[in-house]
Formats: sequence, C-alpha cells, structure tokens
Amino acid sequence: MATRYEAEVIVAGAGLSGMVTALELLNKGKRVLLIDRDTEQNMGGLAVWAFGGMFFVDSKHQRKAGIRDSVELAMQDWFNFAEFDSGETWGPKWAEQFIHFTTPHVYQWLRDLGINFFPVIHWVERGLFQPGNSVPRFHLLWGTGYELIRVLKERLKNHPNRDKLQLCFRHRVTDIAYSNGRVTGLQGWQEELGQPFEASAEAVVIASGGIGGNIEKIKANWESDWGTPPQDILNGAHEYGLGDLHDASEKISANIVNLEKQWNYAAGVRHPQPRYDNHGLSLVPSKSALWLNYKGQRMGPVPLVTGYDTRYLVERICEEEKKYSWQVLNKTIAYKEFAISGSEHNPAVRDKKLLQFVGNVLFGNRKLVDEMLDTCPDFVVANSLEELADKMNALTGTGEVEVAALRESIGQYDAQIERGPAFHNDEQLRRIAHARQYKGDKARTCKFQKINDKKAYPLIAIHNRILSRKSLGGIQTDLQSRVLQRPDQHGNQGVIEGLFAVGEAAGFGGGGVHGKRSLEGTFLAGCVLTARLAAGAITNEQFSA
Repeated sequence: MATRYEAEVIVAGAGLSGMVTALELLNKGKRVLLIDRDTEQNMGGLAVWAFGGMFFVDSKHQRKAGIRDSVELAMQDWFNFAEFDSGETWGPKWAEQFIHFTTPHVYQWLRDLGINFFPVIHWVERGLFQPGNSVPRFHLLWGTGYELIRVLKERLKNHPNRDKLQLCFRHRVTDIAYSNGRVTGLQGWQEELGQPFEASAEAVVIASGGIGGNIEKIKANWESDWGTPPQDILNGAHEYGLGDLHDASEKISANIVNLEKQWNYAAGVRHPQPRYDNHGLSLVPSKSALWLNYKGQRMGPVPLVTGYDTRYLVERICEEEKKYSWQVLNKTIAYKEFAISGSEHNPAVRDKKLLQFVGNVLFGNRKLVDEMLDTCPDFVVANSLEELADKMNALTGTGEVEVAALRESIGQYDAQIERGPAFHNDEQLRRIAHARQYKGDKARTCKFQKINDKKAYPLIAIHNRILSRKSLGGIQTDLQSRVLQRPDQHGNQGVIEGLFAVGEAAGFGGGGVHGKRSLEGTFLAGCVLTARLAAGAITNEQFSA
C-alpha cells in the first residue's frame, strides 16, 4: 500500500534551490511538500560543503573595494566565455536575465536574510584563449555555504507558516505523474520503510541537482571533442546527483539538453575520510606548482595555471594518453598557496573566525597542508628528485615517471626564476606576476619560488584526477523556470503545465545558462535565482532588474 501525500506544491530536492523555493512559497502562504532522498541531517545537499562564492555585478562590495563593474561589461565577459552554440536559444536569454537579476534578486535578497560577504572579492576565471572575468566578481559568503544553509534551515523551521510545510526525507522520486496535459504529482519509494509513495499537487518543482554523482552518466555524455573520457573520474558532486529526475522528465516529453557540457575540475584527489564511494576533493591548485603529465613532463605549450580557464585545464589533461596529472611543488609553496575548495577544509571562514582566516592568508594554512600530507593517499613527499620519482611511480604502479623528465621540467622553470624577473620568459611566471598585482591574490601567491630549492624542501607531488562537479546542462526551462517540451517537427516548443526545474537540475537556468564555461560563483547564485523565479511564477510574482 502506497503512502499518499497532498500539497499545493511539491519540491523534489532539499538542496539550496529546493530550500529557497520552499521558503519563497511559504512566504506566499502555499502548502509545500519538500521531498529528499537523503537524511534530514544532510538537508542542504552539496551547498553545505560549498566554499560559497557568488557572482554579482556592480555590488556594494565591489564599489567599496574600488572595482568598477557594470551589466554591460559582465555581459561581454559572459558571452565571450560561454561561446554559446549556434542555434542555442534559452542559454543566452538566461545569461542576460541572470546578469541583470543576480545583484538585486540574489545579493540583496541574501543580505536581507542577514547573510554577508567577505570584503575582499576573489578574481577567478580571468580567461586564457577567451576573455573571462575582466574584474573580480567572486563574492565569498562569510560562513561559506554552511552558513547559507544554516540560515535557510532556520527560516524554514521557524517560519510563521511552518504548519504549511511538510518535510519527507529518505524518499526517492522515480516518476512524475502526468495526465490531461499537466503534471499532477510525483511517485517513488520510501527507502527506510521499503514501500512506495504517491504525492499529488498543483505544481511540481524539480530541484534534484545534476548528474555529477553518476560517473557512468558523465562518461556517456562526455564532450565528443575531448575523445574518450578518463577511466578514473572522482565524484566531487553528490552521491545522489544521479539524474533520476532528468530521466523521469524526459519520459513526459521534457527537453533535456547540453548534458555533455560539464564543469569538471582538473585537480581532484581522494577524500581522506570519504562519505561515499569514490568521493573526491577539489583542490585549489597552487599557482607556483608545476603541472606535469603522467610521465612527469611539464604540460604545454601553454603551462597549466589555475584561475584562468578551468575548462582548458580539463581539456588539456584529457589530450594525454593517460588522463591524469601531477602537481609538483615544495613545502614553502604548499604552506603559502595550498587550499581545498569547500566549507569542510576552510573552518576559519565557515566559523567566521576573522583573525584565524587572515592568519591563514598571510602565513599559509600549515595545519591543512600537514593534515593532507599525513592522511591523503594522493600526496607523496621526498627529499630528492630521485626519491620523488620513485614514490610517484609506487603510487600509480606504472613506473612511467622518469627522473630525467622531472629534472628537465623543474630545472628549466627554476632557471627562469634564477635569471630574475627582468628576464622571465615563461607564461606561468608572467601569470604569477599578474596575479600578484591584485591584493586578493598577492598575499596568497609566492613571489617566484623555485621548486628544487633545498631551503624549501621537502618536495611534494600530488596525484590529480578529473573530478566531477557541476552539470552545465539539464532540463530546459523558460525564463520563469517552467519546463519546456521537446520541440516538434516545426520547432514549436510549449511548456509542460505544472512542472518547473531549478538549480543544477535546470543547468542553473534554461538547461545551459553558462554555455561551455562558467565565470564561477554562478552556481549557488543560479540556484537562488532560478528558485525565486519558479516560486514567483507559481505565485504570480513579477521580477524586474
């Protein structure tokens, strides 16, 4: 016998986008059923673990920092970086809407909830072959994604309309109920009780995330220009980001698009304390480390350096015969520059301890470095190049790293540094010099530190694998987050009545608001914006720039 639920609106997924949708609907007095496959303890999904960067344009924080930004400049940067496919309709429309709306309807909305941002804005995705962010736009949540979810959870559980909210966890949605031309609810399985459930409503909002937790689905939708996918891809997304509701939506004629457009990361390592199988961490690679291929050869012709074009890093590594890489550095570089993305490994920001955070920036996060050296199996430490090569080969079991290749790669780079800045003719050193001109990077970037420097020993090598992270494609939606049908033979495309998709499930808007690349900080902000627009469409609320 199936358990039955009834509400005005069902929200499938209690991550960031689902929580924001539910909160906005409660504000309008709607009866909401919020369903999630995970436990109540893990409410918030991947956002709990996020570092918490958000993309805003011409914000008060930017103006106070002397950063001159504008909608026009952001539009230029976005479309340059996105390289939208010809014929792509909804992605560009969503990009324009996002750029106009992100500051008034995400930044200001969050500040009204009491959420704030660190005053120094990060400058990421500056662009390599395509121009990226012309100015810093990555606003760091003070308290990380952990604080964001804490505030939203508190708002939901203490809401004046709390009696109109029903929370159901450990419920896996498998099908969307559809009859007489509209969606009428959801069906699925109560995993703890081992029995089915049915839920009916006037509207359903899909907030179930992307496909990054389904490595086989990632591989099946791999970018064709990149050849075959890596054999070994770590899961840096969510264990339940399986694409179940993408499949269920497709069954009722929803248009699923751009699944090959994936925002994977190049510097993934195994989590020392994994929460699920194949759990990986996303490193923030050190700018002063050398990025080498599986043989220990420096990758080029353009050296791999973080902070400019994440897509290029992944693409270049996947051009190699074996699609993994190494970063080689020393302890001096690691103490100054090493970081891991996310709230878990940034407790000073997560717990809003300003002095500790400033100390980590100025003097390096030594505790984090030492912890990873002690616990992560993808780090090796040595006191000579010969020992380093031996340990790298022992880790992979291939014997493909040659001491001669290491010595040549490191020696040529160190020789450039030895000549002095006036004679630097290396693109990585140029980018380090450029990064250090911005105050947000200067304190976190070494000033031309050699690798094979006895005073900076020991040497460190990090075994990096491709890490799944975000889906840039998904369920196609219009500008109100209403799910769109597959086009008919004449190209006509209607909406599926009563069905909405938000956050990563919708490719953060329209099934592909980013095109090929994200300017970063657009994921959490995209979850909030799409959720607010969906709730607004359900309650007939209008938004304007």
